[in-house]
Amino acid sequence: MVRIGIVGIGFMGMIHFYGAKKLRGAKVAGISTRNPKKLAGDWSSIQGNFGPRGSRHEDLAGVAKHPEITELLDDPTVDLVDICLPTEQHAAVAIAALRAGKHVLVEKSISLAVKDANRMLAEAKRAKRHLMVAHVLPFFPEFAFARAVIQTKKYGKLKAAHFKRIISKPTWSEDIASLEKTGGPGVDLHIHDTHFIGLVCGVPKQVYSRGLTERGYVNYLTTHYLYDDPDICVTCSSGAICQPGRPFVHGYEIFLEKATLLFESGTQPLTVLTADGKSTQPKLGSGDPIVAFTAEIQHAVNVISKGIDEAELSGELARDALLLCHKEGQSVLNGKAVRVA
Repeated sequence: MVRIGIVGIGFMGMIHFYGAKKLRGAKVAGISTRNPKKLAGDWSSIQGNFGPRGSRHEDLAGVAKHPEITELLDDPTVDLVDICLPTEQHAAVAIAALRAGKHVLVEKSISLAVKDANRMLAEAKRAKRHLMVAHVLPFFPEFAFARAVIQTKKYGKLKAAHFKRIISKPTWSEDIASLEKTGGPGVDLHIHDTHFIGLVCGVPKQVYSRGLTERGYVNYLTTHYLYDDPDICVTCSSGAICQPGRPFVHGYEIFLEKATLLFESGTQPLTVLTADGKSTQPKLGSGDPIVAFTAEIQHAVNVISKGIDEAELSGELARDALLLCHKEGQSVLNGKAVRVA
C-alpha cells in the first residue's frame, strides 16, 4: 500500500484528493494545510475552472491532519508526498520531501526556474527516490489516443501538428492569477503543450515564437518547433487572451500519412479522417477530469509499487517542458529563433 500525503489544499489539492479516492493499492494518509477550516473538512471556499466545488463537510476520517508541512514530511506513514502548492514553492518543498526520504509527485509546472528543476532532479538522484511531475494532459482520453496513434504509427508517420490552448484571464484563484507565482500563461498554461509535444514529438532543437507580453510575462504566443527532420512541422498557439464567454478551449489538428486527427473541446469531438474519405469518432474513456487525475496518480503509485516506467510523469521531461517555455519567451522578446540546447 502506497500512502500519500497531499501538501496544499487549494483547488488542485482538492482535485488530487478526489482523484485518489479510486486508487488501487494506495490511499491518502495525510494532508497539510495551514487553514484550520480546511483541516476540519470545510472546503466550501475551494473552486476552480473545472470539476466540482469543495463541500462544507469533506470526509477526512482516517486522514492525518498537519497544519505544518514539516509535520507531514516527518510522518513515517507517508510514502509519497503529493505537492499541490503554488509553483514558486515547488522546488523548496520537493527537495525537503526528498531529503526526508519520500517519493515526490509535484503538480506542474515542476518549478519556475530551470535551475531549480535541475536542483530537484539532482536531489532525487542523490536520495534514490522518484521525482514525478503531474502533467495530467496525457491521461485525458483524446490526448492518450493521439499519443498512441503517433507512437504506434497506426496511420503512418507524423507529418505535421498544430496544438491550441486558450483561456480567458484567470479569476477563480489569486494564486493562479498571479504572474509572479505561476510564471504567467506562457509557463503555467502553455507548459501543458510543451510537455505533450516533448512526449510525442521529442524536444526540438530550436523554437521560433511571436506573441504578446504583460509586465514581462508572456500572455499569448504562437510557436514553430524546429526539428532536425525537415519533414515534420509542429506549431502551437497558447495563452490567456479569450473573452469570458468562452473561458477555455484546447485541442489539435494532427496530420499523419494515412489519417488526420481533429479535436477541439466544446466544438469538435475527436474525429479521425482517413484516406478513403471516411470520418469516424473513436470510442473513448470517460471525459470526467477526475478520472484523468485518478489515472495520473495511479501511474505514480505504480511507478513506486511496480517499477513501471515514469514516462508521462518524468521529471526530466517536465524540466525540458519548462525549458521550452522559457526559450519561447526569449523568442517572443527578441523576435528570433532560439536554440533549446
